[in-house]
Amino acid sequence: MNEPAPEVSIVIPAYNEESYLPQYLPTVVAALRYWEQATGGRGEIIVVDNASTDATAAMGSDHGARVVSEPLRGIGRARNTGAAAARGDHLVFIDADVDFPAEGIDAAMRHLTSGSCVGGTIPALYEPTKIGARLLVAAWALYRRYFGGAQGVTQFCTREAFFTLGGYRSELYMSEDVDFFARLIRLGRRRQAPVVYLTHLRVRPSLRRFEQWSSWRMIWRANPITARLFLTSQRFWRPWYDTTVR
Repeated sequence: MNEPAPEVSIVIPAYNEESYLPQYLPTVVAALRYWEQATGGRGEIIVVDNASTDATAAMGSDHGARVVSEPLRGIGRARNTGAAAARGDHLVFIDADVDFPAEGIDAAMRHLTSGSCVGGTIPALYEPTKIGARLLVAAWALYRRYFGGAQGVTQFCTREAFFTLGGYRSELYMSEDVDFFARLIRLGRRRQAPVVYLTHLRVRPSLRRFEQWSSWRMIWRANPITARLFLTSQRFWRPWYDTTVR
């Protein structure tokens, strides 16, 4: 007898995350269980193993996720692979190194199932200690304030909206999440179902990039201007992908 399809699919792209999944994936599992117990709904977690060379796939399976493989590196491509494998009518994209709030899935699903929005985001809270890193975080916050958008740390949408938009642009090596959310915003406006920002919640990404790279390197590589200039340059972003995961 076939199991009923899940209502929500959580997609987690992962490259060499064996050290981080045991710490952060349980917070996503707990949030899904919170929603399931509160509503009687059913969800699934999909870890997309993006050509890892460590035990990422095993760590995902050990924590109850369904693991699918994407052999070509790129976070947008990995998210698209996860969405293609997903069975739920609602999609939630969460990075692998995120401390996720227990109420996060419940809050996202309340909005998605109401039909009042095409999707939304839970804002990320970064608290780096380096002054340069703080300036970079502030620059991106200012950029998003004036130009819209949201990071892929956590984004959610209906399955129908995702495939209407064609998913994430896999040719982008940076800001593919900002690009996707900008298109989601426009779709929501056309349909009079605007995106939502769940500002009463926060997701807390790890600070590994800020800790591993010097402030000047972070500012040069990851500021809004550089990101826009080199969006499709695989060569420019190779250090970003080959050290710590994107």
